[in-house]
Amino acid sequence: MGAILMSRKERRRMELLARVRDKLLKLVKAAELMQLSYRQAKRIWQRFQREGDAGLVHRLRGRRSVHAKPLAKRQAMLARYRERYADFGPTLAAEYLVQEGYGIDHETLRRWLIQEGLWQSRRKRQAHRQWRERRAHLGELVQMDGSYHDWFEGRRAWAVLMVMIDDATSRTYARFFEQETTIGAMESFARYSRRYGLPQALYVDLDSIYRTDREPTISEQLHDQAPVTQFGRAMRRLGVQIVPAYSPQAKGRVERRNGVFQDRLVKALRLAGINDLPAANEFLETKFLGELNRRFSVVAAAVADLHRPLGRELKLDEVLSIEESRVVAADGTVRWHNRYFQVLRQKAELSLVTKSIIVRQQRTGRLQLLYRGESLHWKELPTRPKPAPPPPRLRRPVRPVGLPAEQHPWRRFGVARTNTFCREWATGKRVFDRGSSARPPPPSTPHRGEAGGRKRQQPEADRSLVTTNR
Repeated sequence: MGAILMSRKERRRMELLARVRDKLLKLVKAAELMQLSYRQAKRIWQRFQREGDAGLVHRLRGRRSVHAKPLAKRQAMLARYRERYADFGPTLAAEYLVQEGYGIDHETLRRWLIQEGLWQSRRKRQAHRQWRERRAHLGELVQMDGSYHDWFEGRRAWAVLMVMIDDATSRTYARFFEQETTIGAMESFARYSRRYGLPQALYVDLDSIYRTDREPTISEQLHDQAPVTQFGRAMRRLGVQIVPAYSPQAKGRVERRNGVFQDRLVKALRLAGINDLPAANEFLETKFLGELNRRFSVVAAAVADLHRPLGRELKLDEVLSIEESRVVAADGTVRWHNRYFQVLRQKAELSLVTKSIIVRQQRTGRLQLLYRGESLHWKELPTRPKPAPPPPRLRRPVRPVGLPAEQHPWRRFGVARTNTFCREWATGKRVFDRGSSARPPPPSTPHRGEAGGRKRQQPEADRSLVTTNR
């Protein structure tokens, strides 16, 4: 069977209807998730049952539109364009073609010209951007970004400076990392929160650390949840809103602060003779950030500070961690990144086989196994556990078969005679009669062409034996 081209919407319908087929989802709920009426969902379901996945593909795909211009008319217009209006734009050329009797829209002509290679789409003008006023309260919005730069001027490899700046006051926090990763973003946010508190919102770019383009899973759709990243999941639990910035200019405050760091911090590190990240982070914490904030920070328009303090019940290190779902195998083991963990039995009534648990990795590397928020006892296995041998198959005892006696009728009357016996009897090596195993030899067989042909005459003793048996 060949490949089937399907749109994203059709693939989503295929997943939902496959769950309906497997009796994991009701058709009414699938119609709601597909945003269709129940009648339309029934028609699609019936077509899916008859034709399979191909039944979900739109019927008009691959067919020529009924409103398409005739091919002869299209060729004539393109030939006229090459002949007379080769340096005209699509809009102006369409106006002149209309005057000549060719009824054509300028966008249709533009599409034809691009397909023929006679026109290239022009770059759009940049949208007009308007200056945005600062937020009024401290902690209302914090901009966050990573700046990858040669901070040590070749004295070591390039590094990333994670920068967080308050939108109302320009108060800044920063820290060095090797790369801009989820762990780096979580570590920066944790240190900022312990120093100032939890902000109300974060203004970040469209990096994959903060947002994802994947389609929501069936479970997320059933719970009406949008797909999030690990960082987004942590922010949701902390109650911090993530605001995406769709251009560098939108978060210009943190971009300009990156420029200040790339100018002033690079020179300060050179004068201080710092060539490694631990010393650079210590320099930032103890000296540079304090001087920078005293020089460039402003007073907020409102007095209130909207940072939320960290409560005693909040375990920030556990929230700002990597969490992945795993299923417990039949032998009570869990596989995670080619490492195997044995879940220990905690309660007699609690069986986690085939249950989904959470493997949490904190920023320090510490691991936790959780089931419904409860921490589990476990141990790591040095090697992959071997599968248990199958139970032995129980076989019925074979009853010994006794051989018949020598004088048994089964032996005496030729029922169990073998091929060897028959050959020996035919050659005269064995004889047989009723009372013993002796038997007179059969008469000689006439040669081919003599009277009787190849037909063998039965001996008289044998004929009397047969008569007696009857």
